[in-house]
Amino acid sequence: MLRLLPFSLLGLILLFSCTSSSSEKSSSTEESVVVEESDTNEENDWITLFDGSNMDAWRNFKSDTSAWQIEDGALYTTGGIGDLITKEKFGNFALEFDWRIAEGSNSGVIYLAQESDEYNSTFETGPEYQLIDDENYGSVHNATLEKSQMSGANYALDEPQNVQLKQVGEYNEGKIIVDNGHVEHWLNGQKVVEYDLWTDEWNARVAETKFKDMSGYGQYKEGHIALQDHSDPVWFKNIRIRRL
Repeated sequence: MLRLLPFSLLGLILLFSCTSSSSEKSSSTEESVVVEESDTNEENDWITLFDGSNMDAWRNFKSDTSAWQIEDGALYTTGGIGDLITKEKFGNFALEFDWRIAEGSNSGVIYLAQESDEYNSTFETGPEYQLIDDENYGSVHNATLEKSQMSGANYALDEPQNVQLKQVGEYNEGKIIVDNGHVEHWLNGQKVVEYDLWTDEWNARVAETKFKDMSGYGQYKEGHIALQDHSDPVWFKNIRIRRL
């Protein structure tokens, strides 16, 4: 019996090793599946707001219809026909969009915007992700742009950093994240602005801008996404949103 004992121990060791290895492989496989499912679920969470074929998710501000056009798969306005807003409201979200403007043009994406008899424009309530021709706007309009008025800015409040803007006429990639008051602006893969809504600091900064007399500006926790008509040509495509 003493001679057989080592073999028994060896068998137990081999059995334990195989079981442990099998368990690790199973665990690893399960983890991979979970990651894949998570990525798939996140992708399915995106809501297409514009895919180049229709404007079903949009209408003009204080209107039941849309006056914008679709041109070569892009949502487009020549200017002077009013802001376009989402039919739905959004609170915490990640919004992605491609945009381009004509030379010397100006526009923006406004978020958390309200629509009521109390307000005449989307910018009276919603912060704005600025879209503008940084290079030529000043010379075309005989004006001087402040840094907080340049592309990617939180208009009139936060200057954009690390901006890598495409040439006029080329599409840029924009992204806005709003998560429980924490806001990020992204431009062509770079985070260019970061700030927090509804804090004492926020209220103090707003009080130093032209928005100081707009009591609802930046105070709402849910609202429409608005594409600004600043009387200039602007194009948008590949617009999608994900609730957070």
